[in-house]
Amino acid sequence: MKSGIAIALLGLGLTAGSATAHSPEEHAAHMAQQAANPHAQHQAQGGVEPGAEVAFADVPLLDQEGRELRLKDDLVGDRIVVMGFVYTSCTTVCPVVSAIMQKLQKQLGERAGTEVQLISLSIDPLRDTPERLREYAGRYEAGAGWRWVTGSSEAVADTLKGLGTWTANYQDHPPLIMVGDGRTQTWTRFYGFTDPAVLMARVNELSAVRGHDGHGPTAIAQESHP
Repeated sequence: MKSGIAIALLGLGLTAGSATAHSPEEHAAHMAQQAANPHAQHQAQGGVEPGAEVAFADVPLLDQEGRELRLKDDLVGDRIVVMGFVYTSCTTVCPVVSAIMQKLQKQLGERAGTEVQLISLSIDPLRDTPERLREYAGRYEAGAGWRWVTGSSEAVADTLKGLGTWTANYQDHPPLIMVGDGRTQTWTRFYGFTDPAVLMARVNELSAVRGHDGHGPTAIAQESHP
């Protein structure tokens, strides 16, 4: 699996930092979890799930600076959102997902944090304190437009269930990034190591729809929450 992770990274033009690999046992457990999951077909194929149903749990969460927030009101709001799911002790898929988000952040430039909000949500809240997330975010040069989120076990579980991304064992979670529009509640789940260019294309599609409605990037930046 180490060579598989490396090939995935090289194919995307990314680096994994300190990433290591799945053991055969970890890979077998991961595949078994996928088989029991209702989204397993998309996951196993590294596929795309458009029209994903999403609900935002009204629970308190914390960002990497320890600030309390509500995911929908304070981060999603009226923005276009790219959301990844990771945990800091993960040495398999999470470094790749974070590297993909890092490259997307660079491609977005000044759009990150205004028109587009990047979010990395920890799925291991017992260990991932705000301080730990802040240190981890630094490895990927996360800017102001990329927020890292944790919270109590109950709050994170409720959040993941509402987003349709909860798994019984967080260590077996699939590589997953969601792209959506907080205004229209149009969401797509991308399973597997998705090329940042594909995610960028989806962001631009959502932005173009807004432009047709008279709400282009300039208007969106002015409307976005602080």
